[in-house]
Amino acid sequence: MSAPVLSIRGLAKRFGAVRALEGVDLDVLPGEFVVVLGATGAGKTTLLRAIAGLERPDSGEITILGRDAASLAPAERDVALVFQNFSLYPHKSVRQNLEFPLRAPGRRLGLAETAERVQWAARLLHIDRLLDRPSRQLSGGEMQRVALGRAIVRRPRLFLMDEPLSNLDAKLREELRVELRELARRLETPVLWVTHDQAEALSMADRVAAISAGRVLQTGAPEDLYLHPASPKVARLLGTPPINVVEARRETGWWLANDRTRLVEASESAPARAKLGFRPEHVAPAGGASDGVVEVVEDIGPARVLLVRWAGAPIHVLVERSFAARAGDRIRPRIDAARVVVWPSG
Repeated sequence: MSAPVLSIRGLAKRFGAVRALEGVDLDVLPGEFVVVLGATGAGKTTLLRAIAGLERPDSGEITILGRDAASLAPAERDVALVFQNFSLYPHKSVRQNLEFPLRAPGRRLGLAETAERVQWAARLLHIDRLLDRPSRQLSGGEMQRVALGRAIVRRPRLFLMDEPLSNLDAKLREELRVELRELARRLETPVLWVTHDQAEALSMADRVAAISAGRVLQTGAPEDLYLHPASPKVARLLGTPPINVVEARRETGWWLANDRTRLVEASESAPARAKLGFRPEHVAPAGGASDGVVEVVEDIGPARVLLVRWAGAPIHVLVERSFAARAGDRIRPRIDAARVVVWPSG
């Protein structure tokens, strides 16, 4: 395995009584696209700022290309940080905004190479026709492409992306997700991307790191975190509709809900009490042993989501659009036992 471009060990940072980062461990390998997924306040931006040298950690180590980052000034780290706000110079043209990072002190690029890099980045991001347009006349999507271009022209060893699509509308976010993932593959430059958007994590990442309250809870391929989350907290970060979580106890070879509804069979080696997690698409609306009452039917286009009162709790069931149901109907949910995740209680 190749040595990591970025290696983080035991990283901690406090702001007064707030623990923004608490013992973070994370690696980013050459060419890898790693997404850090977490809610607002989880520590995502603080992590990026520490890597970029804009925040000094209280403890822990950051190694970039084998060098201890503590000995490197921000300009020496050879990373490019893109924020969710576009951060362009409105009085400058697109071309001038793209040229700006190449004219920073210490960069000895000639006029020809500067022009070549600007044209190269503009073509990659499909903004070459905008090069002479004032930045204040751009749309939101065009502004974000220019902001990304300012990072790309530097040709850094690592991209740090701080929710760069969050200020765009849903359709444009979807388009840019596809484009930027393909762009990262073409550049072969590793990316550390932070977001609260699970769609970005599932569609873009080689690996996802789920973070909460400054701690990395689990890392792995998107499919692993989706199907085998290490905890209910990780499980709830991924999936729409959200995962169902039911308190259960093992009795006579079955998992029973608190109201004694039979959920799925339990092995003899299972813990006495646990939380069971199962995705809405892993519940059939028929074939179970007990009734549930449909409370809400939500049409989501190609499918429907039923909110069902069953096993003493509200659960979501994903069904085909053709499935006929309305509030007040009774159905018999059946869980796919092979898809259940068991988290021991206590």
